[in-house]
Amino acid sequence: MQDKIENLINLNIPDAVCTFEGDACNLKLTVISKEFEDLSLVNQHRKVLKLLEDDFESGELHALSLETRTN
Repeated sequence: MQDKIENLINLNIPDAVCTFEGDACNLKLTVISKEFEDLSLVNQHRKVLKLLEDDFESGELHALSLETRTN
């Protein structure tokens, strides 16, 4: 699942650096990108979560702790 998430994010946010901690039941994702510079924290999270919307809806992904930043 981590590879799928990272590939999806990198397709849509090309400079993104993704790091994962934990496992499928307790997954934390950190995404770093310069594209977040002009976005509020809420909009940064929305941008990433929108990419994962289908995985949440299908149940393939059910929980995710997300951190976003620009550096």
